[in-house]
Amino acid sequence: MFTHADVKKIAGLSAKSARNLVAGLVNRGLATRLKPGLFILVPFELGREREYLGNPYVVARELADTPEYYVSHASAMDLHQMVTQPQLAVFVMSPKAIRPRMVLGTEFRFVRCKRENLFGIVEVWATKTERVHVSDLERTVIDGLKQPEHCGGLTEVAKGFWMRRDAIAVPKLVDYALRLGVGAVVRRLGFLLETFEIDAPAEIERLRAALTATYAPLDPLMPAEGPWHARWRVRVNVEPDELRALVRT
Repeated sequence: MFTHADVKKIAGLSAKSARNLVAGLVNRGLATRLKPGLFILVPFELGREREYLGNPYVVARELADTPEYYVSHASAMDLHQMVTQPQLAVFVMSPKAIRPRMVLGTEFRFVRCKRENLFGIVEVWATKTERVHVSDLERTVIDGLKQPEHCGGLTEVAKGFWMRRDAIAVPKLVDYALRLGVGAVVRRLGFLLETFEIDAPAEIERLRAALTATYAPLDPLMPAEGPWHARWRVRVNVEPDELRALVRT
């Protein structure tokens, strides 16, 4: 990926000449415009492809245009191999307000967060030469429990958790939930740990100690119906058999 400024610096051209050179590359199908001022070279083997996106997570990094970002929610689940279906949008978390974009048929959604909530982030290789920031396994689960609407619903988050359960550190998961300080996350996490019969009694008690008297829906995307679960103060509006089926698969 490159900008007009990159071309100007590398080729030693004036600003006008750099813009003309880039326009020529785009017109000849040797480069693709991703947004005003941002371009990507089309790999030689693709020929003159006028709509080449490249790796969507690297594009997301460039669209965010800030070091304070990370690939999140369903996209992080994809990078961590926690999904079984192709993802139709790319999610990025940042304290910076960034409008959503549609680039060559791929939707990029930017979720705003508080700066103090930028934790649980790692760097991974998105390609052989490019790295991106992404939430670690535990933070990915916590973000999914906070905003399951960006992951396809609570069931998809639960499925991702179960798929990678052997690699997830439950103490870190609880640390993150308590640090984030969102009651619904604490409730949903405790409910899932016990539903999946995770052997972590000390961590479950830490979550229980943080409960307040209010209730939260297990899945905010589902209708407000179903039984009230007093132990974790959630309304179980997801069919319990759906969650138990994950354990049996």
